[in-house]
Amino acid sequence: MTTQTAEVSERHVLTITVDNEAGILAKIAGLFTARGYNIDSLTVADITETHEVSRITIVTQGPPSVIDQIRAQLERLVPVHKVVDLTEVGPYVERELALIKVAGMGNDRVEALRVADIFRAKVVDTTTSSFVFELTGAPDKINTFVALMKELGLVEVSRSGVVGMVRGKEAA
Repeated sequence: MTTQTAEVSERHVLTITVDNEAGILAKIAGLFTARGYNIDSLTVADITETHEVSRITIVTQGPPSVIDQIRAQLERLVPVHKVVDLTEVGPYVERELALIKVAGMGNDRVEALRVADIFRAKVVDTTTSSFVFELTGAPDKINTFVALMKELGLVEVSRSGVVGMVRGKEAA
């Protein structure tokens, strides 16, 4: 009789500092695709005045052995300077931006505004029959807000993807 120990899948936020060159995002996405890893969220932004370096933030899930393998493979890519698993380095801040369109009249409209106020969502566009709310926060906060808006006339959601940073004065 053999005993299998199934590793528990964990959510990880990885930041990857790379040369800002054509094709790097395709290389990284290809690495995930070729090995059957899923990307739950992906953001990319230029982080230097000279536009030479970018920061890619990827949210993925997997057992610790798979996450270790992902990190090792990312570190081997030539234009990659550094890979940091924010989930493992200590306390970090994680945020996402969402635009949420809600249509409604009467009581649903009033309730949507009330809920938006509770979540500190900002109205960035309005018509007589709809709103577009801007909400920034942790993904769970955005998920909860979207779920509440489904009952009040949710039309559309656009999300930026997660960005994250280690807390404290030191760079990761």
